[in-house]
Amino acid sequence: MLDKYITPVIKPLLTPVVALMHKRGITPDQLTVAGFLIGLLAVPLIAYEMWYAALTAIALNRILDGLDGALARHTNLSSSAGGFLDITLDFLFYAAIPLGFILANPEQNAIAGSLLLATFIGTGSSFLAFAIAAEKFKLEKPQFKYKSFYYLNGLTEGTETIALFIAFCIWPQHFALMASIFATACAITIFTRIHGGYNTLKCQEADEVKQTNE
Repeated sequence: MLDKYITPVIKPLLTPVVALMHKRGITPDQLTVAGFLIGLLAVPLIAYEMWYAALTAIALNRILDGLDGALARHTNLSSSAGGFLDITLDFLFYAAIPLGFILANPEQNAIAGSLLLATFIGTGSSFLAFAIAAEKFKLEKPQFKYKSFYYLNGLTEGTETIALFIAFCIWPQHFALMASIFATACAITIFTRIHGGYNTLKCQEADEVKQTNE
């Protein structure tokens, strides 16, 4: 929900860092992989209840995730392959963080964490499935012109998810409650994406048939 407002604000702030990285010969894919590996460090840190160290790993992951796309655009190296790598590793990272909290306290966090993971699958699959169809119909994505994939708007997107992860690390004792609330929000996102995506594609298909018959 907030991504379309946050992304244009952050983009100019990354330009000086991106220019420096380009001079050092760093590639976007290198940043993507490095950010993912740093993000995964949060899982054992969370499992051992090292909350602020985990928060640092999460923050670094998100910073590098923003820099890889900015570097790709700066160097004209944006590609479907890079976008695929980025979004795949992002979804793996998103799934790994709830797993860390489940490992930290299975008795208290297992049900809420599992529910959150299940809804993450729903939001991710509805997002990617629509992106495939949107590419077929060449749908424009003006609200996410800095992204490699078409983003179908939802209540729970990247900005909200990262805010949730930060809250998890600051108030880990309330993980179950926050995870349950966010899972509910994810369920709403899944419904709206399926409903909106289905109707959008039906209209596109109808227009295509109409143009063919004309």
